[in-house]
Amino acid sequence: MFVPNENSSLSFKDFTFIMPAVSVGNVGQLATDLIISTLNMPQVGYFHTDCLIPMAGNNPFATSGDDSAELCTAAEVYSLPDLKLAVLQIRTPIIQAKYRQFRKLITSWIKTSGFARTILLSSSHAYQRDDQQIHSTPLRYLLSPAMQRVVGDKLQELEWKEMERVAVFPGISDIEKRLYIPGGGITKGFYTDCCSEDLPLAVVLIFCSEGDNIPDAFSLVNHLNNWLHLVDKPSNASAQWRAPCSWRLLFGSGIPPALF
Repeated sequence: MFVPNENSSLSFKDFTFIMPAVSVGNVGQLATDLIISTLNMPQVGYFHTDCLIPMAGNNPFATSGDDSAELCTAAEVYSLPDLKLAVLQIRTPIIQAKYRQFRKLITSWIKTSGFARTILLSSSHAYQRDDQQIHSTPLRYLLSPAMQRVVGDKLQELEWKEMERVAVFPGISDIEKRLYIPGGGITKGFYTDCCSEDLPLAVVLIFCSEGDNIPDAFSLVNHLNNWLHLVDKPSNASAQWRAPCSWRLLFGSGIPPALF
């Protein structure tokens, strides 16, 4: 259930909605952090649900000591009415037995909010690519039929590469193919739900491995920016994204000098 902030009258009619999948390397969540931090998006509400592992912490986007003690929770919504943009950041894993329930919660909210389009930022295991996926860019996209009717030609003009279907029985038969996104969390199920619900959805994902996935997040968000133009991009240069202060602790606080 979405809970708006107090004294907040919100309307997301015809907004673009961006959210991450909790997937390999947490790349979608890192890319979402970059969008929220760079655009300085204010928090407008949160999701109260038992589908996510509970969590509370300090403000990950603090810019001074005054706002560093603000509380953040497992799933929060940020919005910029001027850009007609809303972003959901998910900070904890989805409970595995409640994947379907969480997808149903999000698709229901998308329909009632009247979003014009939804974009899911995701990732998939690089080591499980097949031959055709290895010999090309690691970035892929998927469009629901409702989104294909709106932006299909635009993404082809950008020369984006669509996610391939792979053989169900590799090496035996290539006739039967399926959509395969290992490590993608709810990505495949959410895409299937949006197709059946006739919701306009674009999945933008990257093949990656676990480790320092900050470069993957920059690659993913730069790729998205080529389409949405969220941040000005100088000619022959990458867009300037601002990492949040919370990234200083991505790998802990360092080795204690007392050990030596």
